[in-house]
Amino acid sequence: MSVGRAAILGNLKRALDHPDRDITAPAARIAAHQTNLIPARGAGDREIQISRFIEESERVSATVARISSKEDLPGEIARYLSSQNLPAKIRTAPVLSDIPWGRQPTLTVNEGPVLKTDCVGVNRAFAGIAETGTLVFRSGPDSPTTLNFLPLTHIAVLWTKDLHGDYEAIWTKLREALEHEPSRMPRTVNMVTGPSATGDIEQTMQHGAHGPQNLHIVLIDDENEAC
Repeated sequence: MSVGRAAILGNLKRALDHPDRDITAPAARIAAHQTNLIPARGAGDREIQISRFIEESERVSATVARISSKEDLPGEIARYLSSQNLPAKIRTAPVLSDIPWGRQPTLTVNEGPVLKTDCVGVNRAFAGIAETGTLVFRSGPDSPTTLNFLPLTHIAVLWTKDLHGDYEAIWTKLREALEHEPSRMPRTVNMVTGPSATGDIEQTMQHGAHGPQNLHIVLIDDENEAC
């Protein structure tokens, strides 16, 4: 054994054997759910947070539309697909099953996990974070993770009532949701900020290298509606 390795292992052993080591402290910190430093730009009333979210989302190359009701969602998606010269065919999450898709008869809607032939995935975001323009997705049978990452175009639906200023508020929201539905513990919580992007090649920004090339966010204002 090298001298350096022996010294490191010796330091670790002495730390573990120290009589003053409080093994209950980490558990107490976890149970307390202490909040971290919250940046000032995440503060403000609802409209300020919405404006910040839109600004930050567009800054990282996402596009954002704002509608007043879920009844307007099929039309907004059809408008966006047409503007991008994309086929009027989408794969949606079961959590969006009560959207009146029939209002847009030219739109072909399939539900469930993504197939390799799907170009556009539509999912509902569990929450949004204003300070960075980030979307939060909670995986589950009604919200397949594949919708967020496999199609070249990702359309995210976010109720403005689910928008929060900072990251700390999101974890509080998730804990509260689990208290009401313990069986809904997600296997993953994904945070998405803008479309997939990389600058690895010659420091030139490229979208779609590791995921969706396009991210379109639809904000729905009606707080009385929830899927």
